[in-house]
Amino acid sequence: MTQRRRWLESWRGMRLGTRLALALGALALAVFAVIGTVTATSIREYLARRLDEQMKQTQVHQSVDVKLYGDLRRQTTWHWFSGVFVVAGGEATPKSGTDLPGDVDTLAEVAKSVKGAEVFQTVHLRGDGDYRVRACPVQDDVVLVTAAPQDDLDTTVNRLVLVEVCAFLAALITLVAAGLVVLRRGLRPLSDMADTAHDITSHDLTDSAQLAVRAEGGGGGAEVEELRTAFNTMLAHIDSSLAARTEAERRLRRFVADASHELRTPLTSIRGYADLFRYAAASRPEEREAHLEKMRSEATRMSLLLDDLLLLARLDSAEVEAPLRLDDTDLVELAEEAADAFSAAHPDHPLTVRSGAERLELRADPMRLRQVLDNLLANVAVHTPPGTEVTLAVLRAPGEALVRVTDSGPGIPPEDRERIFDRFYRVDDSRTRERGGSGLGLAVVRSLVAAHGGTVELAGEPGCTTFTVRLPA
Repeated sequence: MTQRRRWLESWRGMRLGTRLALALGALALAVFAVIGTVTATSIREYLARRLDEQMKQTQVHQSVDVKLYGDLRRQTTWHWFSGVFVVAGGEATPKSGTDLPGDVDTLAEVAKSVKGAEVFQTVHLRGDGDYRVRACPVQDDVVLVTAAPQDDLDTTVNRLVLVEVCAFLAALITLVAAGLVVLRRGLRPLSDMADTAHDITSHDLTDSAQLAVRAEGGGGGAEVEELRTAFNTMLAHIDSSLAARTEAERRLRRFVADASHELRTPLTSIRGYADLFRYAAASRPEEREAHLEKMRSEATRMSLLLDDLLLLARLDSAEVEAPLRLDDTDLVELAEEAADAFSAAHPDHPLTVRSGAERLELRADPMRLRQVLDNLLANVAVHTPPGTEVTLAVLRAPGEALVRVTDSGPGIPPEDRERIFDRFYRVDDSRTRERGGSGLGLAVVRSLVAAHGGTVELAGEPGCTTFTVRLPA
């Protein structure tokens, strides 16, 4: 069992081309053995039939002599034996003057086996070797026996077997050697792919999102080409997955850094105002209310920031927790309420509301849709100077409802438009922070709209910026 296990391990340790070549050689060896056996057997049977026919023709002429003269008068073929036996009383007795070998008893046994028809047998004569014997009745109780040596037949067959073995052995060696070369060349694309896989292991994928290795080359047939295509597709998928992971890690680090900074700012302000409040309570009691108001403002700012972060986290885990409470909602009514609130809070931004219908019903969360409208309008108030005209339009389209918020402000630079919906991203950090922005408003807008099954788009140029929200109606 141990020897067999070692053999199996050594077989499995061979390269695929070698194993296929050896398997091909084993198959060819089996085929050659079958062909050689069938050929040698067929030739032997053919020569044996020829020998039997020759003995039959010889005995036809000898039978005439026996019938006429009672004995053999014609000389037999060289190394052949011929004799006339008289079979009587269960015994076969050779007649005088016959050409018989020393082991006449064996031929007598063949003569006794004749029962009215010819008999063919192969016997061994002591001192002479193997002989093919034919016995046939000539007259009553008279049997003619002829024995022909099989040395020539055996020699011919043995030479044929030797020639076949040499030819098949040469063919087998050539087949295995050529098959090994062809298979290794055909399997070279697989070796190249293995080298590519080993090359991947030498790359550091912890900080890099690029996997710039692919299985190159051609050949190998349709199956290898299909494998190469699948291999490259897998590498491309790994490459994109690594890129997505690297980008997610980068965004996570940036998110954590921005969140820490945004939370540290109001906490630092609260701690500073608390220290001032402590000193003011003892020296200047009239300043306590002012410091308390500042602390309340910073706490409110931090609370709003935490609310936005919590909402985004809930929207990100929407498969586990449903963040929306859907109800029948009139989008036109929501837009008018948001416009009234915006006009009251920002009278320096003239607002125009346009609606294509008196009512626009859809299935949505009214509180979250109101938050979307408020964030879009607040974004205009924060990033445009006083006097900027703002338009809020609610329109009906085939299968969807549209909300457009347009302003005539300075616009958003093209390089910032792709990242405008990212969390904590600001076009102007200093001005945004002074006005109380956290960089989460538009990120919340995109997440809420996506949770409703819609999309939000940005289009604009200097002097005109438009945010378009599309919701399924």
